[in-house]
Amino acid sequence: MSTATTVDPVTVEIIRNAVISAAEDMNATLMRSAYTPIIYECGDCVVALLDDEHQVLGQSAGLPIFLGNLESCTKATEERFGRDAWRPGDVWILNDSYLGGTHLNDVTIFGPVFTGGELAGFTATRAHWIDVGSKDPGGSMDSVNIFQEGLRMGPQKLVEGGVPVPGIADTIAGNVRFPYPTTGDMNAMIATIRMGQTRLAELVERFGLATLRAARDEIFRQTEQLEREVIGAIPDGVYTAEGFLDNDGIDLAAPVPVKLRITVSGTDVDFDVTESADQTVGPVNCGAAQAVSACRVGYKLLVSPDVPGNGGSFRPLSVQVREGSVFGAVAPAACQWYFSHLGLLIDLVARALAPVMPERVAAASHGDSMIVMFAGRDPRSDRDYVSLEATLGGWGAWHGSDGQDALINNVNGSLKDLPVEVVEARFPVRITEYGFRPDSGGAGRWRGGNGVVREYEVLADCTVSLWFERSVTPAWGLFGGGDAVGPRVTINPGRADERRLLKCNGLALRAGDVVRCETGGGGGYGPAGERDPARVEADVRDRHVTPGHARRAYGR
Repeated sequence: MSTATTVDPVTVEIIRNAVISAAEDMNATLMRSAYTPIIYECGDCVVALLDDEHQVLGQSAGLPIFLGNLESCTKATEERFGRDAWRPGDVWILNDSYLGGTHLNDVTIFGPVFTGGELAGFTATRAHWIDVGSKDPGGSMDSVNIFQEGLRMGPQKLVEGGVPVPGIADTIAGNVRFPYPTTGDMNAMIATIRMGQTRLAELVERFGLATLRAARDEIFRQTEQLEREVIGAIPDGVYTAEGFLDNDGIDLAAPVPVKLRITVSGTDVDFDVTESADQTVGPVNCGAAQAVSACRVGYKLLVSPDVPGNGGSFRPLSVQVREGSVFGAVAPAACQWYFSHLGLLIDLVARALAPVMPERVAAASHGDSMIVMFAGRDPRSDRDYVSLEATLGGWGAWHGSDGQDALINNVNGSLKDLPVEVVEARFPVRITEYGFRPDSGGAGRWRGGNGVVREYEVLADCTVSLWFERSVTPAWGLFGGGDAVGPRVTINPGRADERRLLKCNGLALRAGDVVRCETGGGGGYGPAGERDPARVEADVRDRHVTPGHARRAYGR
């Protein structure tokens, strides 16, 4: 809702930074209060403040794939129950894959903020719960429908008028394998909502709701103007790119096509993914809200990477999603590993626009979360456990810079890998090697970043589940840069029972077995022959490139 109230530039900047700071306070509350390392160590979470029209006021650092996505949960709730559903002191919960867009493990908790009896906005947080009652601990790599993936909750009240709704909490605790830490994470998220409500109420008390809304309108206007200036410099036209996922986890011989069509017209841009694959039997589908988020990430990386996301972002952007496709899944499609095609889509945005934005784009990244999940019973505590980790990889080079080595994929943003000490302290696993994977980045004038080698020895009988992607479409180079090496996972390397695989679900391991994970690198940028010889020598000296590869790729 626009307002006639005027606001000076200094107040606008104070409010701009205050809402971002409030979101960071919320995020700190969650990280300090959470019970499971996937949240407090890895940071698999995000928080946001929204206005009363479900527009983002401020969002913390976190997973970019949730960019501008939390409002889909508050909107869906209001569409289902009406505007009058919002009441002071209420807290809501939702994890439905077709509404929130992600897998059931990503639980969103949100609540309204009232000041002086008027709805001022919402606070929201989303975090990964380590288990939601799927057919396998932590999640299944071979699920074929949503019912195998756990407890699915549409929007419902978790707290009503400040009083917890016991039936909901009991239902959750009774349907997950680890009720104590899950309840702890849930309560941490509720505390996060309360922190956001306090911070937003303080801003309203300090400036008044009319001034806050006027500043919001100005912030959104500035953001939109900056983005339209960048888009307006792109020549009008249609730009396309496509790639393939290795498979859907079920039919391992059938790559899954992802196709993107970008239309630029003046200061507007449209992303169309309707020609991508139909929703698959395996769990590489997502709800439309998440497809929109991925397009927003790819767009923002090129158009306004330095401007914090807010309700003015993405006004020039429209997204076309086809219902029944991998990007617009409908029930009962499996959605557990929803992010693989989203990461590919983000890279394809840069590939499509590379001819007209050569100094803004980067070559492709390793592109996937590369999940390693151990589950079993820890003999030290005689308790069941599940350990879920994303593995780092290489990012693509760009004009003027090599790609980053050992970075999380573009879907996950500031998410971190689990420290060796945490893994070995909490789980019966020893990490025997962790370092860069030489030669995995694509050669080029600017070299693609390298992936990593992370090797585990299990100390007790257990199972391992793997989800490694992007071997069919490994990270490509741009403008003559070389393609990267794809991922590789080896069970018991060098032994008689050695085998290689990229995906598996609940593979039985015995104490002493080894899982060696090698992730892909990023693509190179520019011809390898143009690379500074001194930089090649430094790469060899620092062991990012082996001498043999330097001779083959660079002639040095």
